[in-house]
Amino acid sequence: MASSALVPSPPPSPTYRVVKWAFVTPLFRLFLRGRCRGMELVPLSGPLVVVANHGSHLDPPLLGHALPRPVSFMAKAELFKIPVIGPLIRAMGAYPVSRGASDREAIRTALRRLEEGWATGVFLDGTRKASGRVEAPQLGAALLSARSGAPLLPVALVNTHRAFGPKQRWPRPVAVEIRVGQPIAPPASRSRADLDATTAQCQQAINALLEHPASPL
Repeated sequence: MASSALVPSPPPSPTYRVVKWAFVTPLFRLFLRGRCRGMELVPLSGPLVVVANHGSHLDPPLLGHALPRPVSFMAKAELFKIPVIGPLIRAMGAYPVSRGASDREAIRTALRRLEEGWATGVFLDGTRKASGRVEAPQLGAALLSARSGAPLLPVALVNTHRAFGPKQRWPRPVAVEIRVGQPIAPPASRSRADLDATTAQCQQAINALLEHPASPL
């Protein structure tokens, strides 16, 4: 479905706006003392595959909150069963994908939303990592990019794994930062070699963003 046409990004729904400003914004700005860097690098129109590291249950709503356009993102199906978190991420545009299986419906949903001009988010590892880094990236984001012609946007979620990591029962007020890197061109083809190369480029870009010094308060 590769196309160079820049389809306007759909406007956020009323539910999206309410959840963002009533719940996610106070969580990010006040409880987590959140900061953003590189938002000027986000393309504001056309399909976009947002790729990020994943260290926390907080990542989906924070990723949707940070960018200056709505993000429809994949999240593992188990998250939708968690009280509060499940309804929150669904309202922020998430849709479930089954971990460990080829979820063709989720891929079709992602491609359809890219055709509609959405930014679609993918956590590169597919599951949370205690280190907060990208360690074992999967090829799904590169494949979506290759099939849709959408560029990839690397985003680093800094310290979310410390705020509410895999072994924590409750979030902690740890300062977090969301950093955006330069967009990455789609793979040259759908060959395994090209998908591997683009995936490695995304991994390197995100981990490099994680290593940048924190913004001054």
